[in-house]
Amino acid sequence: MQIAYFILDFAVAASVGFMVCVALERYLVVAWPLWYRFRRTIKTSVVVSVLVWVIPIVCLLTLYFLVDVKILLSICAIYLLLPFPLLIFFLGGTLKALSASTVPSDEKRRIVGVLVLVLLIYTLLFMPRIISFLPIIDNHYLNNLSFMFVRLSPLADLFLYVFMRKGVIDKLLASVCCCRMDSNDISRSSGNDDNIHTVSSV
Repeated sequence: MQIAYFILDFAVAASVGFMVCVALERYLVVAWPLWYRFRRTIKTSVVVSVLVWVIPIVCLLTLYFLVDVKILLSICAIYLLLPFPLLIFFLGGTLKALSASTVPSDEKRRIVGVLVLVLLIYTLLFMPRIISFLPIIDNHYLNNLSFMFVRLSPLADLFLYVFMRKGVIDKLLASVCCCRMDSNDISRSSGNDDNIHTVSSV
């Protein structure tokens, strides 16, 4: 059971790390496009991915054998809470940079949509777990609920991957716009029918 909890904590830490990488990449594309274009290489991507996997497992292995359980939970809460201001900063910086950039509107929607989705997933799935880790809170119901949310993170990662695909947001927005246009056409046609009936009755 202890090994299962260790694997879960490691997966959660790695998932949060990759979410920060996604948000950082979107921020650099908009705010520092030239720097990102010359620095973006396969070697850099591989190194970052390896670090995201290695750092959590080294930290967790060290902490599991050296500190008490309550102290370990507090450290995990701090570790998982650190990305929150970063995600907010990346979203705010991206919005500010997009307002002065010449990026096409569909690309702007895709970038902002991904950042908002990352922040939303982090807030809904991981923030309750962080709160349950705090030593001042000892709520069995909150602990079970937050554990259930964390177990949904692989599904959220899959949804984020699909959402990041080019054209997905545009298709969603197009379908919403088509539904609105259809509803407007139906309301207009019903209004025209009422006018025709009124004129014919006169």
